[in-house]
This record gives sequence, C-alpha cells and structure tokens, in this order.
Amino acid sequence: MSVEALRPQKKPQIWQDPNAVPLIRIENVRKQFGEFVAVDGVNLDIYPGEFFSLLGGSGCGKTTLLRMLAGFEMPTDGRILIGGDDMADVPPYERPVNMMFQSYALFPHMTVEQNIAFGLKMDKVPKGEITARVEEGLDLVQMRQFAKRKPHQLSGGQRQRVALARSLVKRPKVLLLDEPLGALDKKLREQTQLELINIQDKVGITFVVVTHDQEEAMSLSGRIAVMDKGRIMQLGTPGEIYEFPKNKFVAGFIGSVNLFEGTMTVDEPDRAEISSPEAGTDLHIGHGVTGTLGMNFTLAVRPEKIRMARTPLTNLPNRLEGTIKEMIYTGDINDFIVSLDTGKEVRVTTLNLDRWVEGDFTWGDRVHLGWAADAAVVLAQ
Repeated sequence: MSVEALRPQKKPQIWQDPNAVPLIRIENVRKQFGEFVAVDGVNLDIYPGEFFSLLGGSGCGKTTLLRMLAGFEMPTDGRILIGGDDMADVPPYERPVNMMFQSYALFPHMTVEQNIAFGLKMDKVPKGEITARVEEGLDLVQMRQFAKRKPHQLSGGQRQRVALARSLVKRPKVLLLDEPLGALDKKLREQTQLELINIQDKVGITFVVVTHDQEEAMSLSGRIAVMDKGRIMQLGTPGEIYEFPKNKFVAGFIGSVNLFEGTMTVDEPDRAEISSPEAGTDLHIGHGVTGTLGMNFTLAVRPEKIRMARTPLTNLPNRLEGTIKEMIYTGDINDFIVSLDTGKEVRVTTLNLDRWVEGDFTWGDRVHLGWAADAAVVLAQ
C-alpha cells in the first residue's frame, strides 16, 4: 500500500503533478532579527487550491514566515513569489493575499455586515457589488440571520465566521490564517475545522494556516510543513508525517511515540534487526535499513500499534513484557504506561470497543506487549 493510501483525498494531489505551477514559491528565505535567526533558509512551494499548514511550537518561525507572505515583514535573504511575481517591493495592501488574525480584529461598533463590507469599501468597490459580495459571504459562513448584530452579541465561533467572511469577500488568491481556531473551546474547534474544510472546498482559495496544534493541522491539511528553529523538518501529507516521520523531532512532535535506541545487527532487503538494551531484546523491522552493521539507530513505534495481552503474543515478532505503572481512561481510548523489566517505560493505547473495557487491565498487572515488524519506523539521529 502506498503512503498516499493512508489518507483518503478529496481531489488529486496537485503537488505530485510535475507540470503543476506553484502559486507560492519561497526560495531560500531567511529572516534575522538582530542576532536571532527566526527563519533559516526555507524553500517551499504551495500550489493553487491547497489547504496547507505551517506547524510547530512557539518560536519555530512559522508566524514570521506567514507575516513575510503577508508583507508585514521582509526577508533578510531570499525571495517570495506569488503567482509568479516577486513580492520584494509589493506592500501588504497590494498583495493578492488576505490575513485573518487570531484575535479576529472585528470592529466592535460595526454590525456583522458592516464588518464584512469594510475592506471592500476601503478598496472602493462599487456599492452594488459590495452588497452582493456581503450577502454571498454571509451565506457562505451561515451568518445571514446575525447580519445586524455587533461582535459582542456573538459567540466565539460566530465571530470567527465573520472574520473569515470578511477575508473571503475580497477574493484573495491566498488566505493566511494565524492560529484561526485558538480562541475556541475543543468541541467548537472540532466543528469549525469541518466548516473551514467545506468552505475552502467551495471557494477554491489557497489556505495557508499557522498552528501549534498537531491535531488541527492533521485534520485540516492536505500537506503540512513541520518547523523547528526556523527550518522545515519535514514536509508531507498528514499520513506521511505521522506514519513515516523522518527524525526524532517530528516523531515526538506529531502524536505520541515510543523510541528505542539500539544498534543494527541484521540488515537484509526485506528485514532488519536492532539490538536494544532498553527493550531487553532484539527488535525486528519489516524492511532493510540504509546503513552498516553496528550503527546506532532509533526505532519509533506509535502507542496504538502495540497490542497488549495477559499471555505472550507469540504471533508477533516483537514481544516485550512489563508491569502497568499508569493508566488514563479518556472514554474512547485507554492510555497505559507499562514499565519493562529494563526500566524503560512504554506507552500503549487501546480503543474502547466495549463498555467498561477499562476494567480489563489495572495498575500493577503483569502484561505482554507485541507489534508487527512493519509497525515501526527507523529514524535519523
């Protein structure tokens, strides 16, 4: 099965088309503030109609990169092209982009429809066209019944929709969103994620989102650039990044992961083995590894890939044994921390398919763990 099959896509993968022309091209862009390098030699192509996320922790450079796209910051080195045009001398208000801020920045004294119309009035769009576009925007975000209300009379989710409509009615080529769902509670954030995807599908505008929330990026995006210390650590689809992280940083930042250090003892085209003192045994991998015998490697296994039972899992090549140290019940899943005899702690996630399944295992139980050879991935150091 190919990597792309891991995540169903609504439409063809435009970035895989060798003839596709990027809408945004970021070429060796660097941004320095005094001695601090915020963005360090980023190269990135974003294509028309993509829902693209820049993902990373605080200070990783993602917001600085977004602000350079918007024109609020200028690169120290490198260049940014949008639609084939170099943006070096183009001010923010003349760029074919619009930016939606985390605070939404709505005018408190204006009604919903006045807020949506504001940018069009500043652009001196004819009055009749403004009315038509505002009505179109209200319908798009399902806010027509609230058109006469002011921001303080709206919920957080409704204010977010107004800000989105105000950005979209200007019909930019690119919509930049800075932590667009950060002010919403968890349930509303999940609902709004689906709405954003549907709206983006309808309007066909390229969305570039900055977020620190891995689940948000995974839910929204066709592709994600994971950033750290001003650099892109990995670029790919959510399925690629989650199932095949390229290094320890990405593996640890996206979801939970178990890491085992060890040295390679067997390397054949269809399998490899790593001797891991942490695991207390040799660990089996279902593919060859680029390297030499005796090299140090890190093996990554996601918690949900590991099976847990009271008896040995003899049908699985990787088998460990330990004692349940912690357990966390969250309703749909259970998280267990299992302490191996070596002292290494392993996280195991199980799906609650039956009621009261949390009673199957408890603290102090002796358990057996196991996973398939193709469930793990070898990471770069």
